[in-house]
Parts: sequence; structure tokens; C-alpha cells
Amino acid sequence: MPDWYEDEGFWDGTYPFMFSERMFCSAENEAGSVVDLAGLGKGDILDLACGPGRHATALAKKGFRVTGVDLSSLLLEKAKDLARAEGVNVEWLREDMRRFVRPEAFDLVMSMFTSFGYFDDRRDDITVLQNIHQNLRTGGAFVMDVMSKEWLAREFIPTTSEELADGRLLVRQHEILDDWSRVKNRWTVIDRGRAKTLSFQHAIYSGVELRDRLLEVGFTAVQLFGGLDRRAYDLDATRLVAVARK
Repeated sequence: MPDWYEDEGFWDGTYPFMFSERMFCSAENEAGSVVDLAGLGKGDILDLACGPGRHATALAKKGFRVTGVDLSSLLLEKAKDLARAEGVNVEWLREDMRRFVRPEAFDLVMSMFTSFGYFDDRRDDITVLQNIHQNLRTGGAFVMDVMSKEWLAREFIPTTSEELADGRLLVRQHEILDDWSRVKNRWTVIDRGRAKTLSFQHAIYSGVELRDRLLEVGFTAVQLFGGLDRRAYDLDATRLVAVARK
């Protein structure tokens, strides 16, 4: 059986909930915040685990040269459709982030929407960060946006549910694993008495843990923020945003 992130059925089943219309509407502002954090006005950008291409397409519309990398063929096809609809050119590549290396090719690498920590072996996370560092030009920046361990500990609710616009019920269940190093998620969609459950899990990092790993692989400076709007990484933080410099 493939791991959850390799299963196209998982992405097909969760797509309506992970990538809502609201998510696409917010992409342009989020992309602008990322390049502002990086201090980048022009150049080459790698959107790692680009998904359906909402940020990559928005950045291409701003005039950047963009490469989008993802492992899912389904998500890449949606990304290509979006770019065509917006009339922009993006290089789309199907590749595993543990293997994608293009040395010193990018001025900015971005990883959005908790697209990091998928793998059971923590050493794979280090490999991904090493690849990112290698892919950046000297002076380049890496911007990462993830759910943080501190936020999860503060806001953790084991089970939540919501009624979707089409009448289906979505039940989300969460379980903390391995001494607060991973979270397991079970999403169950109930539609006219029938239920379908999709499960996935990923690593969770505190701000200090993430910063230490970035410094370990060679980044020279790391700033932490509580959101893409540069808010402080404190009790009011909604996300963990790291900006690492090479």
C-alpha cells in the first residue's frame, strides 16, 4: 500500500475540503506576503509541494519565473488547468521533494500550507531541508508556513464537525502520537447515510525545533513569525512561518 501522500485517491477525496474556493481567493495576497518576507522583487521561485498551483500561478502573474513541484499527478493537472486559465507559464514537475535537487537555481523556495513533515522517518525531513538549501542561490530565502506544535497544544480539540454547503457532514478527528512529535488525522465524510474515511499524519514542530533544523542544514539566519503578516510568534500566533536565509 502506498503512503497516504502517494495515494491519488486521498487527494481526490480530500480536494474539496483542503482546497476550497476561499483558499484560492486568498492565494494572491499570500503569495505577495511570501515575496515580501523574502525581500524579492524579481527572480526564480520554487513552490515545493505546490498542490493545485494556487500560489505558483499567482506568483507567475506577478512576473516571477516559477517552478512548481508536487508528487501528485492529480494536483499537478489541476495546477496546469489553473495556469492556462490565468494565461501564465509555470514549469510543473512531478517529483518527490526528497529527491528534487537543482543546485543554486532559485532565489526563493516556498513551502506552504503545512506541506512539510509528511514522512515517518524524521531524517527525510532533514533531507528535504538540505535539498532546499542546495537549490537556493547565495543570498536566497526559504519561506515555510506550517501548523505549529505550540498552536496545536493551545487549540487542540480531538473531534470537530461541520456541515458542508452541499449538505454533507465532515467530521475531523485528531490524535497526538509519539510524544507530541506527530498528529494523526481522520476525516470522515457522511453523505446520505454513507461514510467515507481518509486518514493522514504528519510531523509537528515547535518554533525552536524548526529553527534548529534549518540552522543544522546550513542556513545562516532564521526568523520566526506567527503569520504571513509578520505578526510575532507568541500566544496570538495562528501559524508558524519561518524565513531562512542562505
